[in-house]
Amino acid sequence: MQTKRILRSRNERMIAGVAGGLANYFGIDPLIVRIALLVLAFFNGLGTLIYLTLWLLVPNEDSVGDRRSNVQESLNEMQAAVEQLIARVRGAFTR
Repeated sequence: MQTKRILRSRNERMIAGVAGGLANYFGIDPLIVRIALLVLAFFNGLGTLIYLTLWLLVPNEDSVGDRRSNVQESLNEMQAAVEQLIARVRGAFTR
């Protein structure tokens, strides 16, 4: 019998696939998880902290490396997402 693991989704992904992965694990709609994390984000940033922690620690569903390489992959994804966000913000102000 194979144990069920939480993995970040590649298909149900808006930012990092955390909500999609949690929804898949619990068998619910990803929108419910996204709304729950958003509501928690308004309570001292708890939802944001949970999301970032899971983004860092939970591997992608297609990851094959060890824990250290999964964390490095997550850090690289985070860096790319922040750089993309900064480019969008700069683009909005330089038009």
